[in-house]
Formats: sequence, C-alpha cells, structure tokens
Amino acid sequence: MNETKPMNTLNRQPPANYVGRILYGDYSDALKERIDTIFASTEAAEKCGLPIMPYLAAWHEKENIIWYEYAAPRFVELLNCTSVNVSRVFRDSILDQRIYKYGELSSDGVEEKVLTRQQLSGQRIDLRHEVQKKGQVEAIYQVALPDGRTIWLKDQASIEIHSQDKISLSLGNLTDVTKEMEQKDLLEKIGYFDDLTGLPRRKILERILEVKIGERHRGYIKDFSFLLIDIDFFKSVNDTHGHQAGDHVLRELASVMVDAKRKEDEIGRYGGEEFYAVCQGNVKSGMDFAERLRRTVADHTFSYRDRKIPTTISIGVASASEISGQDMAHLIEKGDKRLYLAKQQGRNMVIGSD
Repeated sequence: MNETKPMNTLNRQPPANYVGRILYGDYSDALKERIDTIFASTEAAEKCGLPIMPYLAAWHEKENIIWYEYAAPRFVELLNCTSVNVSRVFRDSILDQRIYKYGELSSDGVEEKVLTRQQLSGQRIDLRHEVQKKGQVEAIYQVALPDGRTIWLKDQASIEIHSQDKISLSLGNLTDVTKEMEQKDLLEKIGYFDDLTGLPRRKILERILEVKIGERHRGYIKDFSFLLIDIDFFKSVNDTHGHQAGDHVLRELASVMVDAKRKEDEIGRYGGEEFYAVCQGNVKSGMDFAERLRRTVADHTFSYRDRKIPTTISIGVASASEISGQDMAHLIEKGDKRLYLAKQQGRNMVIGSD
C-alpha cells in the first residue's frame, strides 16, 4: 500500500511555482502557518516593485542540504534554471563570499573576510551553526552567471529556528550590488597597488598573510613561506645614475620577478627598494623560490640609457610553521632578520635559517 503525504491544511494555496517540502510534508501546523504568512508578505513586497529578490530557504537540523521553499522568479531567471534546482545552481555559481565586520578591527575600521567556493564547501555546516547563533545573515556573494557575466549579490536574512520540527528558516532578500562592488574594487586597486611598479603594496601583504594563516589553521594548506627581498647597494644606483635610473631599475626588477614566479605565488612592493613574496610550502620551498628569483635577477641585464646597471638582490625566508602562534608580525620579523644576515654575509644570497 502506497503512503500518501500529508496535505496542506491551510486555506490559502501556495504559489503556483511552489516546490518546497514543508506545506506538503509531515510538519506542524504552526510551521505551515508561518510559511503561509511569509508567502503572503513576500507576494505583497513583490507587488511593490522593489529592486529585491526575496527568498525563503530551509534546512533540517542534522542534514547538509538547504532547499528553497520560495525563490523570486527574477532570481531563478538570473541563474537560468528552475525553481526545483535553484539551490544547487546558486551554490555552484558562487565564486566567493565576503563578510564585513565593522569596528576597530583594522586600520580602516572594517574587516573583510573572504571565503572561496572551496572554503565555503568545507565549512558549510559550521557557517550554518554560526548564523543560527547570530540569528541573521549579511554577506555578499560573487556569482558567475551562465551567460558569462560576473555579478555581486548582497544577502540579508533573518534566521528562525523551529525546534518542534527541527527546521531552520532563512527569510531574506538578495540585492544586486555589482556596481557598488566594482567601484570598491577600483578604489582598492588605486589605493593598494604601487604606481611605479604596478605591484601590490604593503597593505595587501597583511590581507595575503591573514588568508594564508587562516587556510593553514583550517588545514587547507600545510605551510607557507614569506620572503623579504632587498636590492643590493641600491643607494649607489641613485647616486651614480640618478633617481630616474633608480625608478627604471625598480620597475624592471618588478617585471623580472613577476615573470619568474608561479601563478600561485605572490609578489609585492614592501617599500623603497624592498619587495616581498609569499609562496606555499615550508621554508625549503620558500628558499627554492627565493633562489630562483635571485638567479633570474642576477642573470638579467639591467640598463638605462645604454648604461648597464649591475643589479642583485638579497632575500630572507621564513615559514609559518617556524612561528609560534602563526603571528603575522613575528613572521615578517623573522624574514627581516634573515634578510639582514644575507646582507651581512656578502649580499646576492638567500638565507632561510638563523
């Protein structure tokens, strides 16, 4: 004998495109009445023509699956999918999630936490527990659309926990904030990238190290290394050939090192004639990378107005696994100490130990 699912006990009919589980599932009348109330409010909001995409998501307490009780037609059309698979398509379209915390958490008063798609996948249950505790969601998602465009969607939602049914609801709105985020990225590029070399400035190093420390703490990477790089006898370049020649060397050196790095490596300008680099792996991997940079620079011919300018670099290398507590300042300090040793011991060399 086939079992029949409990029917909707409410007078109101759900939306025609309803593909949820609760109204036709074995759940309490109180939960169904709450869903019905939310649907009525959502319909009223959409009739006002507001530039929002309301949704109602739900999940069981012990399951790793989120489904939509309702998703705005505009949201479904944007993802070029159906109401049935909108949850999966949206999840697979997310490139990263950004959460902003306000207060005295950084020099700008705003802390930005970025999670990649891979990181989100690995932390989905933990993040769900976190929003349950907070009772709300506020995040921005970078989303790749089927038509090739990349957009930004701001998600604001309140969380309800229905203990009797062991169900949590997320009632929220998605808003397209692509223009605002593109403007933000533009301002960051202007403020965070060095005008002379085009490399990331020192302030970006802090973000890179924060991300790497977080990835190592969560087990995504085993170790990473920090390199502090200094041009040998750079003052004499300016004194002998002039500051324009010095600027030319800085620009060309940046280009040479960028060409020598791997895609996953980071290189930036620390300040003056100093540069930094970050790579995955322990101190040996860092030293291999540093030695490749050192040789490439030493073998390159630097010249300005047909005058050759012999140029070499010294590098100090330190890895996160060497630092107690993975403290960013201590990591930079150890790299700086080893750079000093490289310069003391003759320059044009790499030092990765004390």
